Amino acid sequence: MDIETLTERINFHAGKEDAFVFAINYDCTEGFFLLDPMEQTEVFWEMDGTGNARKFSFNGPHGSRFQAHPMSEECYASMFDTIQRHLHRGDTFLANLTGMTPVETDYSLEEIFLRSTSRFRILYPGKFVCFSPEIFVDISADGTIRTHPMKGTISGLVEDAANKILSNYKEYAEHCTIVDFMRSELSRIARNVHVKRFRYIDTLVSSKGPVLQVSSEICGSLEEGWRNRLGGLLLQILPAGSISGAPKQATLQAIHEAENHDRGFYTGIFGYFDGQALRTCVLIRFIEQREESLFFHSGGGITINSDCQEEYRELCDKVYVPWQ
Repeated sequence: MDIETLTERINFHAGKEDAFVFAINYDCTEGFFLLDPMEQTEVFWEMDGTGNARKFSFNGPHGSRFQAHPMSEECYASMFDTIQRHLHRGDTFLANLTGMTPVETDYSLEEIFLRSTSRFRILYPGKFVCFSPEIFVDISADGTIRTHPMKGTISGLVEDAANKILSNYKEYAEHCTIVDFMRSELSRIARNVHVKRFRYIDTLVSSKGPVLQVSSEICGSLEEGWRNRLGGLLLQILPAGSISGAPKQATLQAIHEAENHDRGFYTGIFGYFDGQALRTCVLIRFIEQREESLFFHSGGGITINSDCQEEYRELCDKVYVPWQ
């Protein structure tokens, strides 16, 4: 569905207080929209225990093998250097650089969805599975809008991991940049925007052990009648700042120059509107099916202080199946 039609449907049905789910791709050019979100069976989803996952049944063979084939470090370094040129020129202060990793596995997208322990999980059969830990924005019935940008990742198996990630200067600077940027983004559509919580840690479960992720919480207030403008409000703050960078337009151009692939729905958003309130997540931790091949999309934020080897390692470490 083209973005104009999708925006109109979101505005119309949110104004009528109908329930629906939707997704918007990274480029904000297309998406999908589904009414009757708990009963439809085109897309399966669950957000903090709410969704139509109960309608999903899996009768296929169970897998046991998951092998990633990441791009070479030299290939990554070429993309990294492109971003660094833009950083040193002052075009961008923070850019999210991503790559596609071919994976060989006998797990199906359906089984990965079924076994995922993530707080947000989405299955679009034949296209992708996502097990995201990241909220984009939530809007409560009274018009309070919240976002929780995530920047800073470390394996929970590292000794003193929490202190190491919180005291890392590069990670701190990157997190401050995205918090300031997302505060500015929300201020475009909301009033009284403020940081409610700064740099708290979530622990995620992965096949490689626990993963610590640093987040913050930013809040504001929307004006009355926001439901009738919901689609347009979202487009004003997309793509999400945590998976693009700052300043946004120049950073998007730098990312386009550096990356040699189409992100598609990866780093787009998925949302559920229950008739009164909205919950959305960023489509990260994402496995895409292209014909008969599977690709795991991953990446991370790059600043002028970033180390290429460390960023390459982070891209590879984020390729996993979401269970122990």
